[in-house]
Amino acid sequence: MAVFLLAALDTKGAEADYLRWQLERLGLTCVVVDISCGPTAGTTADIPRNAVFSAAGFDAAALAAGDRASAVDAAATAAARLVAERFARKELSGIIALGGSAGSTIGTAAMRALPLGVPKLMVSTLASGQVRQYVGDKDILMLNTVVDLAGLNRISRGVLSTAARAMAGMVRLVCEADAEDDRPLVAATMFGVTTPCVSRAREVLEQAGYEVLVFHATGSGGRAMEALAREGVLAGVLDLTTTELADELVGGFLTAGPERLTAAAQAGIPQVVSVGATDMVNFYGRTSVPVRFARRQLHAHNANVTLMRTTPDENERIGAEIGHKLAAAHGPAVVFLPARGVSALDAEGQPFCDPIARRALFNALRQSAGSTPVIELDLHINDAEFAEAAAQRLIELMRVPR
Repeated sequence: MAVFLLAALDTKGAEADYLRWQLERLGLTCVVVDISCGPTAGTTADIPRNAVFSAAGFDAAALAAGDRASAVDAAATAAARLVAERFARKELSGIIALGGSAGSTIGTAAMRALPLGVPKLMVSTLASGQVRQYVGDKDILMLNTVVDLAGLNRISRGVLSTAARAMAGMVRLVCEADAEDDRPLVAATMFGVTTPCVSRAREVLEQAGYEVLVFHATGSGGRAMEALAREGVLAGVLDLTTTELADELVGGFLTAGPERLTAAAQAGIPQVVSVGATDMVNFYGRTSVPVRFARRQLHAHNANVTLMRTTPDENERIGAEIGHKLAAAHGPAVVFLPARGVSALDAEGQPFCDPIARRALFNALRQSAGSTPVIELDLHINDAEFAEAAAQRLIELMRVPR
């Protein structure tokens, strides 16, 4: 198996050669992949540009002569397909890439095509800024180049040497499997305002022999959970906090995208779902709230987080969305509804308590859920009894042979 090194060799040839030398002197086998998409190609690749593009059905020469943005998009698609295929053939033990905006776009697209746990390192001129669009929901390490990748110098050589040593460590120093790694995996979603519920549910699941991965429902958390469901590593999903759908439908900042609540359904993974924190839409500081929401009910969670209460109409849309997605599930699914409130703020005496909005949410969900069982309990979502009931039902679903 080899470490795959992705670089645009038309502009980063010297840097790629130096990084390859560093990797090989550390005892690693290195396969250099040319991801250049400009008018010229590199000449020292183990996998040349034409092979990368043609394997994905693209014409490298035509793309190089056309729009650069289209060429970068095509290179990202082609590189992702290449490394996924080589990993499936057990030829790839890790991936490292270097570049600026184009190289980072292409390199991290390839990295996101690989499962969690495969060493991934992006040496990027953009690593000191916002990297969410590059990392996505995968375990990608970003290393800042400090200087531009425009020739070798004492700074760039030092950074590339560090990158090689980091990759060698990740590839060669493999952690031994823990005995607890044999426990079936369950994913759960949590927000600050649903923490008591999910914490108690996690205890019940762990006592039953499951390992629980808790995802903070802040957009990236939901996407990460969906990715694991698609990869087939989960035994079940306890999706008690579906607040990201409220942000997606209403216009908040913590959306996980329109595909949220679809992966487990499509994969046939048992899931128990609730409506945790759908009473709120999330923004940053008060000044970040869009003008169109200026007259809405707002609550300062802290100096950096402003919450907006969802209306009955918005709750109806959210409930319908959840119900439609569960109605299409290929596996067992159950919905639990907390009649006394869906978050810590939606409780008697709290600022977001709104029984009318809650009822609109519940009714719309029931009407759109098809044959999916919907169970309403006369409890608050953070009551221990609610958490225990949801966790026990998921355990029952997971124990049924599929």
